[in-house]
Amino acid sequence: MNDWPEGWDERQGGGDRGYGRGSAGARPEGARAMPHVQRRQGGPGRSAPPRPGVPPQPSYGGDGYDDGRGDQYDSGYNTGQVYGGGGGRRGGGGHIPNDDDYAPMRQRPNWGRRIKRITLTLVVLFVAVSVGTYFWADSKLHRDVDLAKVIDRPAAGQGTNYLIVGTDSRQGMTAADKQRLHTGSAEGKRTDTMMILHTGSNGSTMISLPRDSNVTIPSYKGSTSGKLYPNQGRQTKLNAAYAEDGPELLVRTVEFNTGLHIDHYAEIGFGGFAKIVDAVGGVDMDLKQGFKDKWSGADFKAGKQTLNGQQALAFVRTRHAFAASDLQRTKNQQAFLSALAHQVATPSTVLNPFKLYPTMGAGLDSLVVDKDMSIWDLGSMFWAMKGVTSGDGKSMNMPISGSVGGNLLWDKAKVKTLVDELKNDQKVTVSGN
Repeated sequence: MNDWPEGWDERQGGGDRGYGRGSAGARPEGARAMPHVQRRQGGPGRSAPPRPGVPPQPSYGGDGYDDGRGDQYDSGYNTGQVYGGGGGRRGGGGHIPNDDDYAPMRQRPNWGRRIKRITLTLVVLFVAVSVGTYFWADSKLHRDVDLAKVIDRPAAGQGTNYLIVGTDSRQGMTAADKQRLHTGSAEGKRTDTMMILHTGSNGSTMISLPRDSNVTIPSYKGSTSGKLYPNQGRQTKLNAAYAEDGPELLVRTVEFNTGLHIDHYAEIGFGGFAKIVDAVGGVDMDLKQGFKDKWSGADFKAGKQTLNGQQALAFVRTRHAFAASDLQRTKNQQAFLSALAHQVATPSTVLNPFKLYPTMGAGLDSLVVDKDMSIWDLGSMFWAMKGVTSGDGKSMNMPISGSVGGNLLWDKAKVKTLVDELKNDQKVTVSGN
């Protein structure tokens, strides 16, 4: 069906030039001229006179298109909506889009993705620092004690047993250090502190071994010579074992007289002990009574106070200020070491690299451990010591039944019960002096 007016040909109005819709001519269309569209002029009912060669056009009334048959169709021409339904830039002041209108909108930040990236970066950084710290610390340990040289050892039980030793070693100390710390200038080194720390499923137990304990020196193999020294039933003070042949004989003597297997050994000297305390910023103590000792340099008042390295060393070494000199000193040593472990494990130390690394460096430089001791074992030892102060454990002296010739005798029955409980990792029921 042809909607064009009768007699109208698409090619009319332009001759054979073919310009217009569907033309293949090369002439640009430009602003479209529409000769077949005639506006009504002169008011209603009047039409513009036809141009020559152009057939009469249908009139456009106010209501739309009139094809001469009474039907009207609103094409929109009379409203100026020739292009684009009303309002293009060319006919009605509308808007024709251009490239500026298609500029990309600014996207909102993806906070979820950003948080994931930041979290991943922090995790990687933490792992890298942790791994680096581990290898740095592991490289600083002095693994000088070979427990494989200890002969005739008792069977290992449940849990882990550490032998912790404090010596009067003055290695690395200057003359000024010795004077300041009141250590004297004795050659060699002897044990000032000895304790067994047991860790297991029933908490931690710290047992001080008085250095004046009466023990039997068993048969042993020399740590340097390799020569076998038979048991002659010789009775002596416990600290003499270390002075005679070092850590290996001390471990052998403790195991022989207790029947308890020692898994790890850790030792620290005077100078290292004081450096650790100073590096951590001092240790808070609450002393029940004040005391003085010219030999150790102790001069304390009762009450809460923070001990620096010099004061801490005097505190753990003092023995002449007490009636029960050796037993009271071991109690002071337990209390201080537990407080030190607690201080090292606080967030103010662990989360502060300017305090943590100097503390670790001072401790690792001063520690002597067995060849099988790892950083994890060392960490477990310190956490166990901290557990004693927090109530998750017990501290005690080795049970004493009397003395002979100035040496303290162990209570054999209580010691046997204590050792059995430790071997089976049971809760300790034995009390010490």
